Amino acid sequence: MGQKKLVRFAEIETFPNVLQYPKDIAGNWHSHFNNTNPVTLELACGKGEYAVGLGELHAKRNFIGIDLKGNRIWVGAKKALQNNLSNVAFLRTKIDQVAEYFYQNELAEIWITFPDPQLRKSKAKKRLTHPKFLRLYKQFLVPGGLIHLKTDSPDLYEFTKLVIELYDCPMHADTDNVYQQKELSDELKIKTHYESLDIAGSNRIHYVCFSLPEQLPGKEKDEELKQLLKEDEGTD
Repeated sequence: MGQKKLVRFAEIETFPNVLQYPKDIAGNWHSHFNNTNPVTLELACGKGEYAVGLGELHAKRNFIGIDLKGNRIWVGAKKALQNNLSNVAFLRTKIDQVAEYFYQNELAEIWITFPDPQLRKSKAKKRLTHPKFLRLYKQFLVPGGLIHLKTDSPDLYEFTKLVIELYDCPMHADTDNVYQQKELSDELKIKTHYESLDIAGSNRIHYVCFSLPEQLPGKEKDEELKQLLKEDEGTD
């Protein structure tokens, strides 16, 4: 491990806005923030541009960025401290363990910003909008709570829309080219480091906003999704 990473790992140990694999935090986030304002989670936050950006936009709401990479979290956490954003925190852990850190109805919204699209069909279950993860979010997201996906991957975008349709998720917004919209919300103007890289080479940003149904369909629908992905793979 490089010296720079070692220094950053040592520093985040002292940051009051970084919690690393915390115990007994579920149900106690309002105590951490010292208020009862709504809490929004940014998944796979990387350097935390969205958590910080949203925190700057909404002083009366709390934001948590989650990622496994402490070296990346350091960037957002440092900026939040420098800007006195007491409504922004970072959680270092694995995303598939996220339900361990929140109680039922503890989160108001979720942002998924430029995650690894897991392009291989065999890796579909690792996509953060796969039903496997939606069931996790269901455990702690308030009824009707919004889930936002912003990505440069057309594959992840289309996959997510397929899941939304198959699993009867209410759709609230959908655009395949964010920056061609005449009116763009301040939230969508926030840019991440990965957005600027244009890894997908699509030269456009996709966005969907949806919520979860009262009851998510079960294994039968999962099999249908699996079959559709196989059929799609056969046409590639």
